[in-house]
Amino acid sequence: MARMRKKGDLPTKVCTACGRPFAWRRKWARDWENVRFCSDRCRRAGRGCSSGANRPISGGKPER
Repeated sequence: MARMRKKGDLPTKVCTACGRPFAWRRKWARDWENVRFCSDRCRRAGRGCSSGANRPISGGKPER
């Protein structure tokens, strides 16, 4: 059986959408060289900001 690794020992990359670091995941093992985004949300957002800091709050009343 494979030996468990600590998360700090795994390779990391920086997300091209949000700029945050993210660690290797087992599901990305075969395609780690081509992984660019940390999550599906960032992948859908593309190069835009996924943190939502500059987006208006949806569902509320519009400001006047």
